[in-house]
Amino acid sequence: MTAPPALPGYQVKFETMKLGGQNYRIRSLLDRQQFFDPDGSAERAGVSSASWPLFGLVWPSSRILAGAIQTFAIAGKRILEIGCGLALSSLVMRRRGADITASDCHPLAAAFLVENLRLNQLAPIRFQTGSWADNDPALGKFDLIIGSDVLYERDQPDILSRFIDRHSSPEVEILIVDPDRCNRARFNRDMADLGYAHSEQRAETRQSSGEPYKGRILSYRRGGVPGRLLALGAEK
Repeated sequence: MTAPPALPGYQVKFETMKLGGQNYRIRSLLDRQQFFDPDGSAERAGVSSASWPLFGLVWPSSRILAGAIQTFAIAGKRILEIGCGLALSSLVMRRRGADITASDCHPLAAAFLVENLRLNQLAPIRFQTGSWADNDPALGKFDLIIGSDVLYERDQPDILSRFIDRHSSPEVEILIVDPDRCNRARFNRDMADLGYAHSEQRAETRQSSGEPYKGRILSYRRGGVPGRLLALGAEK
């Protein structure tokens, strides 16, 4: 395999994660101090220097989601990962042969996805950039929508619930891993107002460090999709 392309202005690291007996090689930013914006991309996107690097790290909720969807039913489903960041769950889905689209508003997310697909010898997947506030009919509708730690700002429950509704098939399931953010209750209400049934469970599992994960698996559904909660064990 050839050397990975350089990322001017940033320091990166390479991690190997084991999920479901498979190893995933991930290029991520070295730490939260990485910020390089010579062409003003961050300013145009309205992202602060502190928030800018957050997409480029593998967060605990992302690991939990990636573990949860390893055995999730995907046959015949069109799937969307929202706020994908480094798109670990999309990589897992791609290895399983899923019809997966990854999406994020960060201008660098697509480049990291391309590299991480290459590192894992996976075929390309569709990537869509843009804000949840945008109306983008070309994105289409999906049968399964997944995301991790996507409720970290006060205005996100309203914006995200409407985005999900715009891009949901008549029969749809939504799976979100949330690290007990204070916006969860409002998001639940917004989804209920839009006609989605809701269930949740504690994520009774541990991180790769051995520390317990403190968060929840949120499940929403509409149409004939049966409700189900996932039984999660320790990450493997």
